[in-house]
Amino acid sequence: MILRGFIFDLDGVITDTAEYHFRGWKRLADENGFPFDRAANEKLRGVSRRESLLRLLGKRAAEFSEAQLQDMMTRKNEYYLQFIQEITPRDLLPGAKELLHELRANGYKIALGSASKNARQVLQALGIENLFDAIADGYSVQEQKPAPDLFLFAARELGLPPNECVVVEDAEAGIQAAKAGGFLAVGIGPPERVPNADAVFPNLDGVQLQDILTALE
Repeated sequence: MILRGFIFDLDGVITDTAEYHFRGWKRLADENGFPFDRAANEKLRGVSRRESLLRLLGKRAAEFSEAQLQDMMTRKNEYYLQFIQEITPRDLLPGAKELLHELRANGYKIALGSASKNARQVLQALGIENLFDAIADGYSVQEQKPAPDLFLFAARELGLPPNECVVVEDAEAGIQAAKAGGFLAVGIGPPERVPNADAVFPNLDGVQLQDILTALE
């Protein structure tokens, strides 16, 4: 097993912007009279903005024109952007920055693989953009997770084949994308949320490179 690169999802792995996404979708839902709660928000984990809106609308999605859907997506993003102005390096999840530094110190290439179109801005706010060799985000590909395109794009940017990269993800859609692309996949969170991962850790707190390599053997 030759590993030379790591591709990290952003939300739920490096930082937790789920609360900001929830507040954005909740505001949009309340304005339009749609039911939306935290259980519904959990089902949007790792899903693109468009697919998230379609899931939020459910059967009512057919009632709206493309222009109306675009308007709702724009409004939700504007709300989210307002909320993430609050992000600082204190919002890094425990262990994330330490692992990134260890990987760099050991010569591994690092990419971000996030469906978010605001990923670069969030990395800048967290103060860790310089730790990434490549960024694959919502602008990079058309087909988002669970399609493998985003991670394949990230691997190409790193100059590595998929079988030499590990994807670190907290959502099943991301794990499916990794496996479909020929990557090894490390799941973050409860095992039942990422049942198809090659290795699972509850979070990155205290996780070191050797822990990951051992778990993948």
